[in-house]
Amino acid sequence: MLLTIDVGNTNMVFGLYEGERLRGSFRISTNAERTSDELGMQISQYYHFHGIDRAETRAVIIASVVPPVMYTLINAIRKYLRVQPLVAGRDVDIGIENKYANPREVGADRLVNAVSAVRKYGKPLIIVDIGTATTFDAIDGNGAYQGGAIFPGLKVAMEALFLKASKLPRVDIERPEHAIGKTTVQSMQSGAVRGYVGALTGVITDIQKELGGNARVVATGGMGRMMASYCDLIDEVDPNLTLEGLRLIYENNRQAFAGCHLDGEDEPEGVEWREGK
Repeated sequence: MLLTIDVGNTNMVFGLYEGERLRGSFRISTNAERTSDELGMQISQYYHFHGIDRAETRAVIIASVVPPVMYTLINAIRKYLRVQPLVAGRDVDIGIENKYANPREVGADRLVNAVSAVRKYGKPLIIVDIGTATTFDAIDGNGAYQGGAIFPGLKVAMEALFLKASKLPRVDIERPEHAIGKTTVQSMQSGAVRGYVGALTGVITDIQKELGGNARVVATGGMGRMMASYCDLIDEVDPNLTLEGLRLIYENNRQAFAGCHLDGEDEPEGVEWREGK
């Protein structure tokens, strides 16, 4: 059994695979203050709730954009699952041509998404990951990662508006029926959601032109499905894109995972996390 982990700025998403089948997934908030035992117990509770033996986990692969949590996470996996996790892009090759000016600047999750999306939807592609930040990733007709665009996620933008404008309240993110709001809440909701859809449309349209005009658009991330219902340019919604990409990277690097199970060893001591190779 394979455990895949996508460490994002807001949440860590865990996916448990039996072969190609995603048996289940769960989320834990990303918190650098949590101890390895706290995190290990939370992971263990998920296994217990679903009646899964932790000893069945033979490999763990991680994609992370949050280095401060990695020391805790790696220790938790080693101690509670008895597996040495491998990190995509550091311990195993992600397996996609990266044409960024400085390839090391690209978040691992963006490249992992590209691996999965190309396998499932072909190429060229535009991948829109709508979460804490919204990222746009361009995959050309040869399957190479060209780069993309980044701007603040909708929740981040709305929180900034609440904090910086003293008379504006926190509001739920939903699109009112009418563009002209009749209350402050409706006005904020209309501006936020319609403005965000306009931004999505504008960036997607510009990237489409640079890719030749025929790229499929795939949305993922915590708000991917909601925004896809408002943005007609999005062709597919795939909430498990990163987890599936990690599974594919594992399949392509099985030999690297051969000695990762820690059966028979003493309780693991602390491990060091270093960003980069």
